[in-house]
Amino acid sequence: MTQQATPARPAPRGKLRRVLPLLIAVWLVLEIWLLIQVGSAIGGFAVAMLLLAGVVIGGWLVKRAGLKAISAAVDQSRDPKPQQAQTGTSLTVLAGLLLIVPGFLSDVVALTLLLPPTRALWRAAGRRLAGAALRRSPVVGTDPFADAVRLQEQLRIHRPDGKVVQGEVVDPVADPRGPQGPDTGYRPPIAG
Repeated sequence: MTQQATPARPAPRGKLRRVLPLLIAVWLVLEIWLLIQVGSAIGGFAVAMLLLAGVVIGGWLVKRAGLKAISAAVDQSRDPKPQQAQTGTSLTVLAGLLLIVPGFLSDVVALTLLLPPTRALWRAAGRRLAGAALRRSPVVGTDPFADAVRLQEQLRIHRPDGKVVQGEVVDPVADPRGPQGPDTGYRPPIAG
């Protein structure tokens, strides 16, 4: 009697990975339905102008948030402080991107990300989700930078090609010939 090898059972997927395609499909259907409803109420041209205004305002928000983040980084590099208050730049960028996406449902969510009372709710929900995700994940170490360097080193060691090139590192300052080597006076002809 021969035994047949049963194929290995795939690893179970998380709830979000199972439900995410369905949520995206429902979101798209709601966006299209809402566009049709608003279009029949106010007209196609007005809907097109509202969508165009959303793209323009969303682009402006993303640009403004990026400039604010750059300005904050420059200010912090000049005068480093131990801890600064969170500016909410990431929520502004997300709101801008949602405004750029065509549809009114995404615009409503973007507005909730921009208004201070609902922004605080979104921020609290994000912190709860991030905390839950950190509690579920196995803790490798307490220093995320050291963990990232360790992971990068492991990935570098286990590359598929694994080619090693033998060579010598030469410091151009210590080498009297300079980075180009000795000058032999030979100049290649210019093609032209």
